[in-house]
Amino acid sequence: MKQETSERVVEKSVTVAVPIERAFEVFTEEIADWWPLRTHAVDTEHSDTVVMEGRVGGRLFERTPGGEEHIWGTVTAWEPPHRVVYSWHPGRGEETAQEVEVAFTPDGERTRVEVRHSGWEKLGDRMEEIVASYDEGWDKVIGLYAQAADRS
Repeated sequence: MKQETSERVVEKSVTVAVPIERAFEVFTEEIADWWPLRTHAVDTEHSDTVVMEGRVGGRLFERTPGGEEHIWGTVTAWEPPHRVVYSWHPGRGEETAQEVEVAFTPDGERTRVEVRHSGWEKLGDRMEEIVASYDEGWDKVIGLYAQAADRS
């Protein structure tokens, strides 16, 4: 008997007023400038930066002033300026990791940025509650990213 599954996906998109190369840089290299660490981090009180190491196998993590690091995920695809994919398990074990894919597509002088967050089934019984939280959370995050990109 075949079991049918319906994958839950959170998808968000925004168009920013910068060329594709700049849109990619702001999302990856300059993530510390716009990511909302006070609300979207493992240690919301103490973390003062977030880093995405720009290579396959690179870490995505937050760091406190004392040097403590909280791993959020690992870069699994690095294709500047078109695409970055990373695992996502902030404050949880890798076995619960989802996948976040961010695609950048030229739109004249602007860039369309699409975020696709999937793999929620690994969270088991907490899946629905966490998906709802991230659906709202990505709205805030992508909005802050768009403001930073447009200012650049």
